[in-house]
Amino acid sequence: MTQPPYRRIAEEIRARIADGELRPGDPVPSARGITREWGVALATATKVLATLNAEGVTRSLPGRGTVVAGSAVPAQPASVSARGARRHEGDSDLTRERIVAAAIRVADAEGLAQLSMRRIATELGAAPMSLYRHVNGKDELLVSMMDSVLGEDPLPARPPKGWRAQLELSSRVQWQGFRRHPWLALALSVTRPQLIPNGMRHTEWALRALDGLGLTIQEMMHVHTTLFSHVRGLALNLEAEAQAEQDSGLTSDEWMQTQEHGFRVIAGTGDFPLLNRLVNSEMELDLDQLFEFGLGLLLDGLERHLAGR
Repeated sequence: MTQPPYRRIAEEIRARIADGELRPGDPVPSARGITREWGVALATATKVLATLNAEGVTRSLPGRGTVVAGSAVPAQPASVSARGARRHEGDSDLTRERIVAAAIRVADAEGLAQLSMRRIATELGAAPMSLYRHVNGKDELLVSMMDSVLGEDPLPARPPKGWRAQLELSSRVQWQGFRRHPWLALALSVTRPQLIPNGMRHTEWALRALDGLGLTIQEMMHVHTTLFSHVRGLALNLEAEAQAEQDSGLTSDEWMQTQEHGFRVIAGTGDFPLLNRLVNSEMELDLDQLFEFGLGLLLDGLERHLAGR
């Protein structure tokens, strides 16, 4: 009898644990990682994790996801390949660039919570300690990851005419970068900015766009920070939504459908007439539309502010 896909995948993850590739406390592939690696639906991936949790092989930790349980030492299945013998074959050709690229792949597929030096080493087929010959640790690696992805879509050498067009361009480049890499918004800090050359290029671009408009350098930086906070603030929802989809097995639309009846009941009590009108308008919450709407409002406000000086 053919095994259900979720059973087969669960056995393969058990094999990795038995093989020593995943140790107690290590994160196992997330639901997103399982869908990417095995090509199954998110519901199947969620069932894999539920099965492993139910068997005591893994456990879920708030803020960390699903990790190998401390007492999980399952017997090694007969079907386990010679993966352990080959595990470190990639050590000799490791480079900093390969490590950064692998870390970005892991973060894109599984989220920032699943990123660890051990997980990256597994992706590369290398020994975890071999990574430290090229990077000092996860914090340094994360800065290199951010610098790399912020440099994927460089700002043009010849900017468009006008401060507004220039700020629109850089904000849209940032938004698309966050779209490609949902973890990026969570990693970047506004209050404790990291030393990221490609990020500094965006700051310099914005300051140059605003230079000569009658603003002080502090006001110019405030404008840039306000615009960037709009982009990053909306982008924080991307990683949060991906995690919620992983945890629930439901897309945002599917989840909203489960809430619709209750929302209509509450909105229809008479206490919330405007919310009730909104419910009946069939409005859809679209982050791309919110980004453009907010960007337009901010730039309109800046234009009026400049005109009144």
